Amino acid sequence: MKLQIFDTYTRSVREFVPLHPHEVGMYTCGPTVYDYAHIGNLRTYIFEDILRRVLSFNGYQVKHVMNITDVGHLTSDADSGEDRMEKGSRRTGKTAREIAELYTQEFRNDLLRLNIQEPTIWCRATDHIPEQIEFIQCIEANGFTYRTSDGIYFDTTRLTDYGYLARLDTSELHAGARIDMAEKRCPTDFALWKFSPPGSHRQMEWDSPWGVGFPGWHIECSAMAARYLGSFFDIHCGGEDHIMVHHPNEMAQTQACFNTRLANYWMHGYFLTIDNARMGKSVGNFLRLQTLIDQGYDPLVWRFFCLSASYRVKLNFSLEALDAAAATLTRLRTTLFEWVAPGIVDENYIDRFVEQINDDLNMPRAMALAWELVKSNLPDSVKKATLLEFDRIFGLGLAEWKPTEETIPDDIHNLAIQRQQARGEKRWADADALRHQLHLAGYEVDDTPEGPKNYQVRKYDTNLPNPFQIP
Repeated sequence: MKLQIFDTYTRSVREFVPLHPHEVGMYTCGPTVYDYAHIGNLRTYIFEDILRRVLSFNGYQVKHVMNITDVGHLTSDADSGEDRMEKGSRRTGKTAREIAELYTQEFRNDLLRLNIQEPTIWCRATDHIPEQIEFIQCIEANGFTYRTSDGIYFDTTRLTDYGYLARLDTSELHAGARIDMAEKRCPTDFALWKFSPPGSHRQMEWDSPWGVGFPGWHIECSAMAARYLGSFFDIHCGGEDHIMVHHPNEMAQTQACFNTRLANYWMHGYFLTIDNARMGKSVGNFLRLQTLIDQGYDPLVWRFFCLSASYRVKLNFSLEALDAAAATLTRLRTTLFEWVAPGIVDENYIDRFVEQINDDLNMPRAMALAWELVKSNLPDSVKKATLLEFDRIFGLGLAEWKPTEETIPDDIHNLAIQRQQARGEKRWADADALRHQLHLAGYEVDDTPEGPKNYQVRKYDTNLPNPFQIP
């Protein structure tokens, strides 16, 4: 089966056909480094890593570009408020450049811990100011800009299909506008270059043909994508929050300058929710990967948890679901570790696996196939080799995992013995209650043909405030 992916631009699943044989250009919107990334952000980067792995599995050489936004992203996506970097600087007492360096490194650490491959090219907005100025000059020369007292703006009315990616009805937006438009001519117009406020000095500002100031948020991605991938490349990715504003604006800028829609395929990962409400820094209900680690979770449990749902559906977070993922991943790891050395792969399972991953990255079905393989009657050596091949996509590091040497406490061992006795006497309710006690203590029981085996899932410090109860 040839690779099929969902394209937000056409709202359809399309067969992937690269612009150049055997090569793929892919741009993914990176973080605004004014704060830590949260696990909802990281879900999107896991989806993009799966996509890249699937492309490589299909034989493509992937050139992956990711930006770092360290200037220009205002507190409102509608060009109002202050620069998030300046706000973060005031919050931390560090300079804007210092917090950019701090949070960029923390983000890269998160990628490493989640086994997410680093992009081929990292590009910072502040390292590409000349490219952004040149891009704005191109847009200006083609008649798509106007000047206000606070900046140079893109005139979206010049494009008859502006907002098509988001299916925006711009006439209704204009008629029902309730935003403070200031000097903007249309609600959907957006800043290309913002002037520094009179009488003030920003930490990040540059000279330009229009005056001292800084670039708007959207221009950086158009300029850097064109610099490294060209004015029309294969795939552009981001979170679903980019569908309404950021990505339509990127596309509009490139249309105005190069008459292309920037990318042939547009793909978006959907939100993580807590109690069915979006997780986000703006609403103050976000969890860091480090929070999970501090509570005893292996960071790859988070990656495994994200494989349980399609990237195109919202995924709800709960501590119970994360515990279930931790237990399941431990069972998968221990099973594979106990098998003999890998032999040859089973081509039938590989073919079926490719069918699932090429069906718009269907990770739930691919994982279900992995469990079918584990339970099959194939020789262990074949199962191990085949599962390790699957892990080229899953990215769980199964080949490198080894169990930790840890002594099971006597009280835990005694609970496990009592449970086994209850099972032998068919006192199923008692056995379930004892299993629950083990679970609360941070242990799971794997019932095998050789008898029960205990393993630790997590070390949860019950004396600490529960970080998962969001106020």
